Amino acid sequence: MRSSKPGSLDEDWFFQALMECYLPLLKVLENSSCSNNQNPKLTISLSPTLLSLLNDQDLKNRFPKWLKTRLNILKTVNKDQKNSADFLANNISIQLSDWSACEGDLIKRFSDLRKSNVIDILTCAATHGYLPLLRENTECVFAQLSTAVKEHIRFFGINPQGIWLPECAYFEGLDKLMIENGLRYSVLDGHGVLHAKPRPKYGIYAPICTKNGVAFFGRDSASTLPVWSSRQGYPGDSNYREFHRDLGWDLPFETLAEIGIDKPRPLGLKLNKITGQNVSLKEKAFYQAEDAAVKVKEHAKEYLLSRNIQLKNLYKAINQEPLLVAPFDAELFGHWWFEGPKFLSEIFKQAGEQDIEFTKLNDVLKETSRLQLCDPCPSSWGQGGFHKYWINERNSWLIPEWSNAGKAMVERCENGVKNQLEIRVLQQAARELLLSQSSDWSFILKAGTTTELAKERIERHLKRFWLLINSLGNDEGLPQSKLMELEKEDCIFPLIQANDWQRHQKPLAVKE
Repeated sequence: MRSSKPGSLDEDWFFQALMECYLPLLKVLENSSCSNNQNPKLTISLSPTLLSLLNDQDLKNRFPKWLKTRLNILKTVNKDQKNSADFLANNISIQLSDWSACEGDLIKRFSDLRKSNVIDILTCAATHGYLPLLRENTECVFAQLSTAVKEHIRFFGINPQGIWLPECAYFEGLDKLMIENGLRYSVLDGHGVLHAKPRPKYGIYAPICTKNGVAFFGRDSASTLPVWSSRQGYPGDSNYREFHRDLGWDLPFETLAEIGIDKPRPLGLKLNKITGQNVSLKEKAFYQAEDAAVKVKEHAKEYLLSRNIQLKNLYKAINQEPLLVAPFDAELFGHWWFEGPKFLSEIFKQAGEQDIEFTKLNDVLKETSRLQLCDPCPSSWGQGGFHKYWINERNSWLIPEWSNAGKAMVERCENGVKNQLEIRVLQQAARELLLSQSSDWSFILKAGTTTELAKERIERHLKRFWLLINSLGNDEGLPQSKLMELEKEDCIFPLIQANDWQRHQKPLAVKE
């Protein structure tokens, strides 16, 4: 996967995530772990694609300039916007200084937190493929998992024990493919555990284990909703920063053109507060950081108090220590909910007052001697609880495309190759297939946002896949210059093994 072009939409997405989410999260975890009266524990998933982006030197080199460009834009605001702009500029300057101090090596910082027992790092499917929709060719599911494990080992030097299943999506038999890749636990939405067979004795408040030896934890909606929901939870408070109002929509075209953007779009520069759920974007008041900081402390206290009461009631009901699992998209903290990292910081600070302890999922398994044997229910954490958000009238056309390509990949691997050049061709085809399978494309098509971008990416990767695969079946083959061009453009997963798409994962046979 080549670096995005400077000023491109996908580069903006990544850089905004760095500025608003990953840098603040790291700082919260590092600061909290250094405090004598705090004991932060967190399980976090770092996907192979995210790690590839974090490791990309071109992106690392461009990020500081991207931040400085936004600092310069903030200098142009009018007098009414100045206080909010100054606060945001100071916040961006902190991220720039933090980035420079670690020379952009966020992977090392995550690794150091893991070694310090602050976090446990899960992997994810290689390109966040929605696994139930790939199951027609189970080799494609296996390859999504095995490629992810190889990448995790490459970046952290250890085998991942757990995985965040994309969209918490589970199907019967997935646990067997997981254990074959050394993956021993994951998280499901609550109904995936509650509807397991037999019904779990302790519901979602203790992990279960399949006969194949994979443990599953269930999401607790009571712990999740207050932090996740902008309508029923904390992120919708009128004092918090408004996500949808961005300077990128308000700046004149001339200013956007100066930074290489040809039409209005979000820049990650938000100066307004929510003000009220029914207040139009144009009428949103300016953000007051001091008011938001007061609310963060109040909400953290309220959240911990509610969890304390919940835990005590559960203990009385099940007569053992209950476990509350509250998983979220990482970008909720800082990107979608600007105050999210500060909320986490307050949670760690105030936890002792409510006698609440944090833990990591792998620590729970180490400390638990016996787990109930259950078969999880097929499920996801998407709308409706199953698969309809990723297979519907807007995106179902993708399923036969993936199926046909997956079948061709498996058959080609079974037939063997003639030489090392053909192995390279097959490995590049594997990359293109994985890149086409991202569930993000299905999500975008359903949501109706940037659909042209999603269609263009899907078609590009599938077109390249078929070009590569079909070249193996003719006498002319693929010009080496074309192969090198594709390897340069889509260079993700350097350790990829095409034999992962074989039914028995044997080394590819090179025919004489």
